[in-house]
Amino acid sequence: MAESVADLAAGVRDRSRAHIARAITLVESSRPDHRERSKALLAELAPDTGHGLRVGVSGIPGAGKSTFIDALGTRLIEKGHRIAVVAVDPSSARTGGSVLGDRTRMAKLTASDDAFVRPSPSGAHLGGVARATRESMLVLEAAGHDVVLVETVGVGQSEVAVAEMVDTFLMLALARGGDQLQGIKRGILEMADVIAVNKADGEHAGDARVAARELSGAMRLMNPDPHARRPPVLTCSAQTGDGLDDVWDAVLGHRAWLEEQGSLHGRRAEQQREWMWAMVDAELRDAVRHSSRVRELLAEVTPGVRAGQVTAVEGAERIIAAFSADLAERD
Repeated sequence: MAESVADLAAGVRDRSRAHIARAITLVESSRPDHRERSKALLAELAPDTGHGLRVGVSGIPGAGKSTFIDALGTRLIEKGHRIAVVAVDPSSARTGGSVLGDRTRMAKLTASDDAFVRPSPSGAHLGGVARATRESMLVLEAAGHDVVLVETVGVGQSEVAVAEMVDTFLMLALARGGDQLQGIKRGILEMADVIAVNKADGEHAGDARVAARELSGAMRLMNPDPHARRPPVLTCSAQTGDGLDDVWDAVLGHRAWLEEQGSLHGRRAEQQREWMWAMVDAELRDAVRHSSRVRELLAEVTPGVRAGQVTAVEGAERIIAAFSADLAERD
């Protein structure tokens, strides 16, 4: 017999790790019956959410995101915080399998009773951010985690997606030889609220300082208004711990700025609107795929599209027409 939603919610509030894990598994599920239960669970937990500081952590491959989160999270636990990490992993488009290697790179956090690390396979969701990431964040807040860190895969549109669900977007950069800004796109810089050049230790410390100066210059060129807020650019080392406190102070500074400007409530309200439409898109996509008429049509249309005998536009029109006919028949 399935555990009741009320019992599951009570276990989450009591900070039971087993209940938290089951709750996140439920909200990640795409089964229709599980989706209905997850909606009820989130409604039950709603009064206990919204208090956490939500921080997205992204950056180019090799910037050391997981190691950085492990080091920063450990320091925050020492200061009395409870840390949750949603680490979005790239999933195989064919098998749905996920690397899920972040737990091995977050050994300290994984072992702490005051932290909860949840690898979340990204599946087919645009940008590599799992469909249920937002719901997972709410479950973790209801479980008493006051800092929720969302690590993205750092590719494609994942930065855009995570920026739409957090309070502060922290970008990790990396000094790379002669081209300090290699791999950093203008769009990502425009989304960043705080920038940190990681691995600023040993023989790389000098390169990191140069990269930080160049990034600061790039931010001034992108936004020359002297009165506008520009993201602070700092250096740090997840290995030695140098600069981590400064990075966290910058995150808190951005949160304070949002509150002073009265922007935090508006930011979260806009995120709720974006979430609503993301859910509409996801539900419609699932409904189309589960339509009996569409399934029958796909056996005919898909080979034609692959062979070039049917254009993608024509195939899409026929699928939409089949779905519309299916809806009309139900009515």
